[in-house]
Amino acid sequence: MKITEIMSSELITSTLDDFLSEVKEVLAVKKIKHLVIIEEGKLMGILSERELLLAISPYVNSNVYTTRDLATLNQRVSQIVERHPLYLDDQSELEDAIDMFDKNDISCIPIVDADFVPVGIVTKSDIIRHFNKRRV
Repeated sequence: MKITEIMSSELITSTLDDFLSEVKEVLAVKKIKHLVIIEEGKLMGILSERELLLAISPYVNSNVYTTRDLATLNQRVSQIVERHPLYLDDQSELEDAIDMFDKNDISCIPIVDADFVPVGIVTKSDIIRHFNKRRV
């Protein structure tokens, strides 16, 4: 089975120049855990919700925040993004994704076309959902 059959093709993207305050809002509003980072339309990196939360002050959303805490939101994506992530091309098989997840400590895999343009993303949850549907 091709990975394109189970990937999420509705990509939410960001760029290296975006502020963490902006991507924090996007992740919250869209209720997603990963942003595909692009430059000139090509895959540049992946930003996970976990990486974002580690980069910003835990006091940002509290009533005891300081100016310094708020300043963490003014960092750029380029300062924390995981560049050159593992990826699969759109001709890859589901088994390739399973193998990649098994051998690496990653939570998502971007899917790119022949021009390295992101066309989708697959998570462990996507794979579990696929196999659960087949059981029914």
